Amino acid sequence: MNKVTALSIAIPMVLSVGFSTNALAKITIEQAATLSTDLTPLGAVRAGNKDGTIPAWTGGITKFPAGYKVGDHHVDPYPNDKIEYTITAKNVDQYKDVLTQGQVKLFETYPETYKMNIYKTHRSASYPDYVYQAVIDNSTRATLDDGGNGIKQAAVGIPFPIPENGLQAIWNHSLRYRGESVIRQTGQAAPTASGSFTYVGLDEALVLPYNIKGASPTELEESNILFKFKQNVTEPARLAGSALLVHETMDQIKTPRQAWIYNTGQRRVRRAPNVAYDAPGTASDGLRTTDDFDMYNGAPDRYNWTLKGKQELLIPYNDYRLHSDKLKYEDILHAGHINPELVRYEKHRVWVVEANLKEGMRHIYKKRIFYIDEDSWQVAVTDIYDNRDELYRVGIAHTVNYYEVPTLWSTLDVFHDLQSRRYIALGLDNEADMYDFTTKLDEGDFTPAALRREGRR
Repeated sequence: MNKVTALSIAIPMVLSVGFSTNALAKITIEQAATLSTDLTPLGAVRAGNKDGTIPAWTGGITKFPAGYKVGDHHVDPYPNDKIEYTITAKNVDQYKDVLTQGQVKLFETYPETYKMNIYKTHRSASYPDYVYQAVIDNSTRATLDDGGNGIKQAAVGIPFPIPENGLQAIWNHSLRYRGESVIRQTGQAAPTASGSFTYVGLDEALVLPYNIKGASPTELEESNILFKFKQNVTEPARLAGSALLVHETMDQIKTPRQAWIYNTGQRRVRRAPNVAYDAPGTASDGLRTTDDFDMYNGAPDRYNWTLKGKQELLIPYNDYRLHSDKLKYEDILHAGHINPELVRYEKHRVWVVEANLKEGMRHIYKKRIFYIDEDSWQVAVTDIYDNRDELYRVGIAHTVNYYEVPTLWSTLDVFHDLQSRRYIALGLDNEADMYDFTTKLDEGDFTPAALRREGRR
Protein backbone atom coordinates (compact mmCIF):
# COMPACT_ATOMS: atom_id res chain seq x y z
CA MET A 1 0.00 0.00 0.00
CA ASN A 2 2.64 2.49 -1.10
CA LYS A 3 0.00 5.14 -1.75
CA VAL A 4 -0.73 5.32 1.98
CA THR A 5 1.27 8.01 3.67
CA ALA A 6 1.78 9.08 7.25
CA LEU A 7 0.37 12.39 8.40
CA SER A 8 2.43 15.48 7.71
CA ILE A 9 1.90 16.57 11.28
CA ALA A 10 4.19 14.92 13.79
CA ILE A 11 1.95 12.79 15.99
CA PRO A 12 2.67 9.46 17.63
CA MET A 13 1.30 6.56 15.59
CA VAL A 14 1.48 2.87 16.41
CA LEU A 15 1.47 0.84 13.20
CA SER A 16 1.90 -2.57 14.79
CA VAL A 17 -0.82 -5.15 14.53
CA GLY A 18 -3.03 -6.08 17.42
CA PHE A 19 -3.52 -4.40 20.76
CA SER A 20 -0.65 -3.00 22.72
CA THR A 21 -0.27 -1.03 25.91
CA ASN A 22 0.00 2.05 23.69
CA ALA A 23 -3.73 1.71 23.09
CA LEU A 24 -4.17 2.94 26.65
CA ALA A 25 -2.01 6.02 26.12
CA LYS A 26 -3.51 9.50 26.25
CA ILE A 27 -2.24 12.33 24.12
CA THR A 28 -0.52 15.27 25.74
CA ILE A 29 -1.99 18.72 26.30
CA GLU A 30 0.41 20.01 23.65
CA GLN A 31 -0.88 17.50 21.13
CA ALA A 32 -4.47 18.33 22.02
CA ALA A 33 -3.74 21.99 21.33
CA THR A 34 -3.24 21.16 17.65
CA LEU A 35 -6.99 20.43 17.46
CA SER A 36 -7.45 24.20 17.42
CA THR A 37 -4.59 25.00 15.05
CA ASP A 38 -3.23 22.56 12.46
CA LEU A 39 -6.02 20.02 12.97
CA THR A 40 -9.79 20.31 13.13
CA PRO A 41 -11.49 19.43 16.43
CA LEU A 42 -12.02 15.90 15.06
CA GLY A 43 -8.36 15.51 14.13
CA ALA A 44 -8.50 16.11 10.37
CA VAL A 45 -5.85 18.21 8.68
CA ARG A 46 -7.26 21.73 8.29
CA ALA A 47 -5.17 22.55 5.24
CA GLY A 48 -6.02 21.47 1.74
CA ASN A 49 -3.78 19.26 -0.34
CA LYS A 50 -0.89 20.43 -2.51
CA ASP A 51 -2.68 20.52 -5.84
CA GLY A 52 -5.82 22.17 -4.45
CA THR A 53 -8.18 19.30 -5.28
CA ILE A 54 -8.95 18.98 -1.56
CA PRO A 55 -9.73 22.40 -0.05
CA ALA A 56 -9.00 23.62 3.45
CA TRP A 57 -11.61 22.87 6.11
CA THR A 58 -13.64 25.97 6.97
CA GLY A 59 -16.28 24.48 9.27
CA GLY A 60 -18.46 22.54 6.86
CA ILE A 61 -22.16 23.29 6.37
CA THR A 62 -23.29 25.69 9.09
CA LYS A 63 -26.65 26.93 7.77
CA PHE A 64 -29.61 25.52 5.88
CA PRO A 65 -29.59 25.79 2.08
CA ALA A 66 -32.35 27.89 0.55
CA GLY A 67 -35.66 26.09 0.36
CA TYR A 68 -35.02 23.58 3.13
CA LYS A 69 -37.14 23.12 6.24
CA VAL A 70 -36.74 20.52 8.96
CA GLY A 71 -38.54 17.33 8.00
CA ASP A 72 -37.76 17.63 4.29
CA HIS A 73 -35.45 15.37 2.37
CA HIS A 74 -32.30 17.42 2.33
CA VAL A 75 -31.82 20.05 -0.36
CA ASP A 76 -28.58 19.78 -2.32
CA PRO A 77 -26.37 22.68 -1.16
CA TYR A 78 -24.25 22.40 -4.33
CA PRO A 79 -26.84 22.22 -7.14
CA ASN A 80 -24.69 24.00 -9.72
CA ASP A 81 -21.65 21.72 -9.47
CA LYS A 82 -20.84 19.93 -12.71
CA ILE A 83 -19.11 16.62 -13.35
CA GLU A 84 -15.36 17.32 -13.59
CA TYR A 85 -14.46 13.94 -15.10
CA THR A 86 -15.76 10.38 -15.32
CA ILE A 87 -13.91 7.14 -14.62
CA THR A 88 -14.86 4.07 -16.62
CA ALA A 89 -13.32 0.66 -17.25
CA LYS A 90 -11.45 2.20 -20.18
CA ASN A 91 -9.53 4.80 -18.16
CA VAL A 92 -9.55 3.37 -14.65
CA ASP A 93 -5.81 2.60 -14.78
CA GLN A 94 -5.11 6.35 -14.71
CA TYR A 95 -6.79 6.69 -11.31
CA LYS A 96 -5.70 3.60 -9.38
CA ASP A 97 -3.69 5.68 -6.92
CA VAL A 98 -6.95 7.26 -5.64
CA LEU A 99 -9.07 4.09 -5.70
CA THR A 100 -9.16 1.03 -3.48
CA GLN A 101 -8.57 -2.44 -4.86
CA GLY A 102 -12.25 -3.15 -4.33
CA GLN A 103 -13.32 -0.08 -6.29
CA VAL A 104 -11.05 -1.11 -9.17
CA LYS A 105 -12.54 -4.60 -9.06
CA LEU A 106 -16.02 -3.18 -9.60
CA PHE A 107 -14.87 -1.74 -12.93
CA GLU A 108 -13.51 -5.15 -13.88
CA THR A 109 -16.73 -6.88 -12.81
CA TYR A 110 -19.10 -4.50 -14.63
CA PRO A 111 -16.97 -3.01 -17.42
CA GLU A 112 -19.89 -1.91 -19.59
CA THR A 113 -22.06 -0.21 -16.96
CA TYR A 114 -20.04 0.81 -13.89
CA LYS A 115 -18.58 4.31 -13.72
CA MET A 116 -17.75 7.08 -11.26
CA ASN A 117 -18.68 10.72 -11.86
CA ILE A 118 -16.21 12.99 -10.03
CA TYR A 119 -17.22 16.39 -8.71
CA LYS A 120 -15.59 19.28 -6.89
CA THR A 121 -14.67 18.43 -3.29
CA HIS A 122 -16.60 20.11 -0.48
CA ARG A 123 -15.55 19.39 3.10
CA SER A 124 -19.13 19.67 4.27
CA ALA A 125 -18.98 17.65 7.51
CA SER A 126 -20.00 19.71 10.54
CA TYR A 127 -21.10 19.14 14.13
CA PRO A 128 -22.49 21.18 17.05
CA ASP A 129 -19.96 23.28 18.95
CA TYR A 130 -20.52 21.29 22.13
CA VAL A 131 -19.50 18.14 20.28
CA TYR A 132 -16.25 19.76 19.18
CA GLN A 133 -15.52 20.77 22.76
CA ALA A 134 -16.39 17.31 24.07
CA VAL A 135 -13.97 15.72 21.58
CA ILE A 136 -11.20 18.03 22.74
CA ASP A 137 -12.02 17.06 26.34
CA ASN A 138 -12.02 13.38 25.42
CA SER A 139 -8.66 13.65 23.69
CA THR A 140 -6.60 13.94 26.88
CA ARG A 141 -8.56 11.51 29.07
CA ALA A 142 -10.14 8.76 26.96
CA THR A 143 -8.61 5.28 27.04
CA LEU A 144 -9.39 1.81 25.83
CA ASP A 145 -9.80 -0.88 28.43
CA ASP A 146 -7.48 -3.86 28.66
CA GLY A 147 -7.74 -5.64 25.33
CA GLY A 148 -9.36 -2.71 23.53
CA ASN A 149 -12.92 -4.05 23.76
CA GLY A 150 -14.32 -1.14 25.69
CA ILE A 151 -14.00 2.60 26.17
CA LYS A 152 -13.38 4.64 29.32
CA GLN A 153 -13.48 8.32 30.22
CA ALA A 154 -15.20 9.49 27.07
CA ALA A 155 -18.58 11.00 26.28
CA VAL A 156 -20.11 12.72 23.24
CA GLY A 157 -18.28 12.42 19.94
CA ILE A 158 -15.15 10.54 19.05
CA PRO A 159 -12.73 9.65 21.87
CA PHE A 160 -9.45 9.67 19.91
CA PRO A 161 -9.12 12.59 17.46
CA ILE A 162 -5.38 11.87 17.21
CA PRO A 163 -5.43 8.06 17.05
CA GLU A 164 -2.34 6.05 17.84
CA ASN A 165 -3.50 2.69 16.49
CA GLY A 166 -6.17 0.91 14.53
CA LEU A 167 -8.34 0.07 17.53
CA GLN A 168 -8.68 3.72 18.46
CA ALA A 169 -9.53 4.58 14.86
CA ILE A 170 -12.32 1.99 14.55
CA TRP A 171 -13.76 3.04 17.91
CA ASN A 172 -13.93 6.57 16.51
CA HIS A 173 -16.13 5.28 13.70
CA SER A 174 -18.36 3.42 16.16
CA LEU A 175 -18.71 6.44 18.47
CA ARG A 176 -18.97 9.25 15.93
CA TYR A 177 -21.71 11.76 16.64
CA ARG A 178 -25.10 11.04 14.99
CA GLY A 179 -27.36 13.09 17.22
CA GLU A 180 -28.91 12.02 20.52
CA SER A 181 -31.74 9.95 19.08
CA VAL A 182 -33.33 9.27 15.72
CA ILE A 183 -36.34 7.48 14.31
CA ARG A 184 -36.43 6.58 10.63
CA GLN A 185 -38.46 4.77 8.04
CA THR A 186 -36.04 3.04 5.78
CA GLY A 187 -35.51 -0.16 3.90
CA GLN A 188 -33.21 -2.43 1.98
CA ALA A 189 -33.18 -4.44 -1.21
CA ALA A 190 -30.97 -7.16 -2.68
CA PRO A 191 -31.53 -7.18 -6.44
CA THR A 192 -31.10 -10.41 -8.34
CA ALA A 193 -28.67 -10.64 -11.25
CA SER A 194 -31.47 -9.47 -13.54
CA GLY A 195 -32.17 -6.42 -11.36
CA SER A 196 -35.51 -7.51 -9.86
CA PHE A 197 -35.91 -6.89 -6.14
CA THR A 198 -38.21 -7.10 -3.14
CA TYR A 199 -38.22 -4.04 -0.90
CA VAL A 200 -37.87 -4.82 2.81
CA GLY A 201 -39.36 -1.97 4.84
CA LEU A 202 -37.90 -1.17 8.25
CA ASP A 203 -38.92 1.15 11.07
CA GLU A 204 -35.86 1.89 13.18
CA ALA A 205 -35.23 3.82 16.37
CA LEU A 206 -31.87 4.64 17.91
CA VAL A 207 -31.15 6.32 21.23
CA LEU A 208 -27.56 7.24 22.04
CA PRO A 209 -26.96 8.00 25.73
CA TYR A 210 -23.28 8.41 24.90
CA ASN A 211 -24.06 11.43 22.71
CA ILE A 212 -26.51 13.27 24.94
CA LYS A 213 -25.34 16.82 25.58
CA GLY A 214 -23.71 16.95 29.00
CA ALA A 215 -23.29 13.17 29.26
CA SER A 216 -20.84 12.19 31.98
CA PRO A 217 -18.13 9.57 31.38
CA THR A 218 -18.62 8.31 34.93
CA GLU A 219 -22.38 7.88 34.51
CA LEU A 220 -21.89 6.18 31.15
CA GLU A 221 -19.45 3.70 32.65
CA GLU A 222 -21.93 2.95 35.44
CA SER A 223 -24.79 2.32 33.00
CA ASN A 224 -22.43 0.60 30.54
CA ILE A 225 -24.69 1.53 27.61
CA LEU A 226 -23.50 3.18 24.42
CA PHE A 227 -26.75 3.00 22.49
CA LYS A 228 -30.03 1.13 22.15
CA PHE A 229 -31.38 0.18 18.73
CA LYS A 230 -34.75 -1.21 17.69
CA GLN A 231 -35.77 -2.43 14.26
CA ASN A 232 -39.23 -3.53 13.11
CA VAL A 233 -39.87 -5.09 9.71
CA THR A 234 -42.93 -3.52 8.05
CA GLU A 235 -42.95 -5.24 4.65
CA PRO A 236 -43.21 -7.58 2.77
CA ALA A 237 -46.12 -9.35 4.46
CA ARG A 238 -44.23 -12.60 5.00
CA LEU A 239 -41.65 -10.77 7.17
CA ALA A 240 -43.77 -7.98 8.66
CA GLY A 241 -43.95 -7.90 12.43
CA SER A 242 -40.58 -9.43 13.21
CA ALA A 243 -38.37 -7.19 15.29
CA LEU A 244 -34.89 -6.80 16.72
CA LEU A 245 -33.63 -5.03 19.84
CA VAL A 246 -29.95 -4.36 20.61
CA HIS A 247 -28.26 -2.86 23.66
CA GLU A 248 -24.64 -1.95 22.86
CA THR A 249 -22.27 -1.66 25.81
CA MET A 250 -19.25 0.49 26.54
CA ASP A 251 -17.30 -2.34 28.19
CA GLN A 252 -17.99 -5.44 26.15
CA ILE A 253 -15.98 -7.65 28.48
CA LYS A 254 -18.00 -6.61 31.51
CA THR A 255 -21.27 -7.02 29.59
CA PRO A 256 -21.29 -8.21 25.96
CA ARG A 257 -23.84 -6.87 23.49
CA GLN A 258 -27.38 -7.84 24.46
CA ALA A 259 -29.90 -8.61 21.73
CA TRP A 260 -33.46 -9.91 21.49
CA ILE A 261 -35.70 -10.82 18.56
CA TYR A 262 -39.46 -11.06 18.25
CA ASN A 263 -40.68 -13.86 16.02
CA THR A 264 -44.20 -13.48 14.64
CA GLY A 265 -44.67 -17.22 14.23
CA GLN A 266 -43.76 -18.01 17.82
CA ARG A 267 -45.23 -14.73 19.14
CA ARG A 268 -42.55 -14.39 21.75
CA VAL A 269 -39.36 -12.50 22.47
CA ARG A 270 -36.19 -14.47 22.88
CA ARG A 271 -32.56 -13.61 23.43
CA ALA A 272 -30.40 -13.55 20.34
CA PRO A 273 -26.74 -13.87 21.34
CA ASN A 274 -25.81 -14.61 17.74
CA VAL A 275 -26.80 -11.14 16.51
CA ALA A 276 -23.15 -10.20 16.16
CA TYR A 277 -20.01 -10.75 14.11
CA ASP A 278 -20.62 -12.75 10.90
CA ALA A 279 -24.20 -13.83 11.55
CA PRO A 280 -26.30 -12.89 8.49
CA GLY A 281 -27.94 -9.48 8.67
CA THR A 282 -31.71 -9.05 8.84
CA ALA A 283 -33.34 -10.29 5.60
CA SER A 284 -30.00 -9.81 3.86
CA ASP A 285 -30.17 -12.83 1.54
CA GLY A 286 -26.73 -13.73 2.87
CA LEU A 287 -25.14 -10.64 1.27
CA ARG A 288 -23.92 -8.96 4.45
CA THR A 289 -22.97 -9.85 7.98
CA THR A 290 -24.36 -8.38 11.18
CA ASP A 291 -21.13 -6.46 11.76
CA ASP A 292 -21.36 -4.94 8.26
CA PHE A 293 -24.30 -2.83 9.45
CA ASP A 294 -23.30 0.85 9.56
CA MET A 295 -20.19 -0.26 7.62
CA TYR A 296 -18.82 -1.77 10.85
CA ASN A 297 -20.26 -2.28 14.32
CA GLY A 298 -19.73 -4.37 17.43
CA ALA A 299 -16.86 -5.77 19.42
CA PRO A 300 -13.45 -5.58 17.69
CA ASP A 301 -12.00 -8.56 19.56
CA ARG A 302 -11.77 -11.03 16.65
CA TYR A 303 -9.31 -8.93 14.67
CA ASN A 304 -5.87 -7.44 14.94
CA TRP A 305 -6.17 -3.78 13.95
CA THR A 306 -3.45 -1.81 12.18
CA LEU A 307 -3.44 1.91 11.48
CA LYS A 308 -1.75 2.28 8.11
CA GLY A 309 -1.82 6.05 7.78
CA LYS A 310 -3.71 8.32 5.39
CA GLN A 311 -4.27 8.64 1.68
CA GLU A 312 -6.35 10.62 -0.78
CA LEU A 313 -9.30 8.65 -2.11
CA LEU A 314 -12.30 9.15 -4.35
CA ILE A 315 -15.34 8.43 -2.17
CA PRO A 316 -19.09 9.13 -2.33
CA TYR A 317 -19.77 12.47 -0.65
CA ASN A 318 -22.60 14.99 -0.62
CA ASP A 319 -24.82 12.39 -2.29
CA TYR A 320 -27.94 14.56 -2.11
CA ARG A 321 -29.14 13.50 -5.54
CA LEU A 322 -29.14 9.84 -4.47
CA HIS A 323 -30.95 10.95 -1.30
CA SER A 324 -33.72 12.80 -3.14
CA ASP A 325 -37.42 12.12 -2.58
CA LYS A 326 -37.93 12.76 -6.30
CA LEU A 327 -36.55 9.26 -6.95
CA LYS A 328 -38.29 5.91 -6.85
CA TYR A 329 -36.38 2.86 -5.69
CA GLU A 330 -36.40 1.44 -9.18
CA ASP A 331 -34.54 4.57 -10.31
CA ILE A 332 -31.70 3.61 -7.97
CA LEU A 333 -31.59 -0.18 -8.04
CA HIS A 334 -30.15 -1.52 -11.28
CA ALA A 335 -28.73 -4.90 -12.20
CA GLY A 336 -25.21 -5.36 -10.80
CA HIS A 337 -24.96 -2.02 -8.99
CA ILE A 338 -26.93 1.10 -8.17
CA ASN A 339 -27.47 3.72 -10.87
CA PRO A 340 -24.05 5.41 -11.24
CA GLU A 341 -25.61 8.58 -12.70
CA LEU A 342 -27.06 9.33 -9.25
CA VAL A 343 -23.79 9.04 -7.35
CA ARG A 344 -21.43 11.92 -6.61
CA TYR A 345 -17.75 11.14 -5.94
CA GLU A 346 -15.23 13.59 -4.47
CA LYS A 347 -11.60 13.38 -3.44
CA HIS A 348 -11.07 13.33 0.32
CA ARG A 349 -8.37 12.25 2.75
CA VAL A 350 -9.10 9.02 4.58
CA TRP A 351 -7.56 7.07 7.41
CA VAL A 352 -6.65 3.53 6.36
CA VAL A 353 -7.25 0.79 8.94
CA GLU A 354 -6.58 -2.89 8.29
CA ALA A 355 -8.22 -5.65 10.32
CA ASN A 356 -6.78 -9.18 10.15
CA LEU A 357 -8.52 -12.14 11.73
CA LYS A 358 -6.75 -13.34 14.86
CA GLU A 359 -5.37 -16.84 14.98
CA GLY A 360 -7.98 -19.17 16.43
CA MET A 361 -10.86 -16.77 15.78
CA ARG A 362 -13.73 -17.48 13.39
CA HIS A 363 -15.24 -15.10 10.84
CA ILE A 364 -16.10 -15.43 7.14
CA TYR A 365 -13.96 -12.32 6.55
CA LYS A 366 -10.23 -12.92 6.94
CA LYS A 367 -9.19 -9.34 6.23
CA ARG A 368 -11.01 -6.03 6.04
CA ILE A 369 -9.54 -2.70 5.02
CA PHE A 370 -11.50 0.36 6.15
CA TYR A 371 -11.14 3.78 4.54
CA ILE A 372 -12.44 6.33 7.05
CA ASP A 373 -13.24 9.93 6.14
CA GLU A 374 -10.94 12.22 8.13
CA ASP A 375 -13.61 14.92 8.63
CA SER A 376 -16.34 12.70 10.08
CA TRP A 377 -14.86 9.28 11.03
CA GLN A 378 -17.51 7.69 8.84
CA VAL A 379 -16.23 4.56 7.10
CA ALA A 380 -16.52 5.49 3.42
CA VAL A 381 -15.32 2.28 1.74
CA THR A 382 -14.35 -1.17 2.98
CA ASP A 383 -12.54 -3.86 1.00
CA ILE A 384 -13.31 -7.32 2.37
CA TYR A 385 -11.31 -10.53 1.78
CA ASP A 386 -12.31 -14.14 2.28
CA ASN A 387 -10.32 -16.97 3.81
CA ARG A 388 -8.61 -17.61 0.46
CA ASP A 389 -7.23 -14.04 0.56
CA GLU A 390 -9.42 -13.07 -2.39
CA LEU A 391 -11.53 -9.95 -2.63
CA TYR A 392 -14.98 -11.02 -1.49
CA ARG A 393 -17.08 -7.91 -0.92
CA VAL A 394 -16.84 -4.15 -1.29
CA GLY A 395 -18.83 -1.86 1.00
CA ILE A 396 -19.55 1.74 0.02
CA ALA A 397 -21.27 4.42 2.14
CA HIS A 398 -23.04 7.30 0.40
CA THR A 399 -23.05 10.27 2.77
CA VAL A 400 -24.83 13.58 3.22
CA ASN A 401 -24.76 16.21 5.93
CA TYR A 402 -28.01 16.06 7.89
CA TYR A 403 -27.54 19.75 8.53
CA GLU A 404 -30.45 20.18 10.93
CA VAL A 405 -28.41 18.23 13.51
CA PRO A 406 -25.74 18.73 12.04
CA THR A 407 -23.96 15.45 11.36
CA LEU A 408 -22.47 13.68 8.36
CA TRP A 409 -23.94 10.20 8.00
CA SER A 410 -24.71 7.69 5.29
CA THR A 411 -27.95 7.92 3.34
CA LEU A 412 -27.30 4.55 1.67
CA ASP A 413 -24.85 1.71 2.32
CA VAL A 414 -24.17 -0.71 -0.52
CA PHE A 415 -22.35 -4.04 -0.16
CA HIS A 416 -21.23 -5.69 -3.39
CA ASP A 417 -20.69 -9.45 -3.30
CA LEU A 418 -18.12 -10.03 -6.04
CA GLN A 419 -18.59 -13.79 -6.07
CA SER A 420 -22.35 -13.85 -6.61
CA ARG A 421 -22.31 -10.59 -8.63
CA ARG A 422 -25.12 -9.27 -6.46
CA TYR A 423 -25.41 -6.43 -3.97
CA ILE A 424 -27.53 -5.27 -1.08
CA ALA A 425 -28.52 -1.63 -0.56
CA LEU A 426 -29.39 -0.53 3.00
CA GLY A 427 -30.97 2.78 3.99
CA LEU A 428 -33.39 3.32 1.10
CA ASP A 429 -35.59 6.22 2.20
CA ASN A 430 -36.52 8.11 -0.96
CA GLU A 431 -40.18 7.09 -0.77
CA ALA A 432 -40.40 7.41 3.02
CA ASP A 433 -40.55 10.22 5.56
CA MET A 434 -37.22 11.81 6.42
CA TYR A 435 -35.31 10.90 9.57
CA ASP A 436 -36.56 12.58 12.74
CA PHE A 437 -33.73 13.64 15.02
CA THR A 438 -36.01 15.72 17.27
CA THR A 439 -38.18 13.07 18.95
CA LYS A 440 -37.10 12.40 22.52
CA LEU A 441 -37.10 8.64 22.89
CA ASP A 442 -37.81 6.96 26.21
CA GLU A 443 -35.34 4.23 27.09
CA GLY A 444 -38.38 2.32 28.31
CA ASP A 445 -39.27 1.84 24.66
CA PHE A 446 -36.10 -0.23 24.26
CA THR A 447 -36.95 -3.17 26.49
CA PRO A 448 -37.85 -6.77 25.64
CA ALA A 449 -41.35 -6.12 27.02
CA ALA A 450 -41.79 -3.17 24.66
CA LEU A 451 -40.62 -5.34 21.79
CA ARG A 452 -43.31 -7.89 22.58
CA ARG A 453 -46.03 -5.22 22.85
CA GLU A 454 -45.15 -3.86 19.42
CA GLY A 455 -45.03 -7.29 17.76
CA ARG A 456 -47.89 -8.34 15.55
CA ARG A 457 -48.81 -11.36 13.46
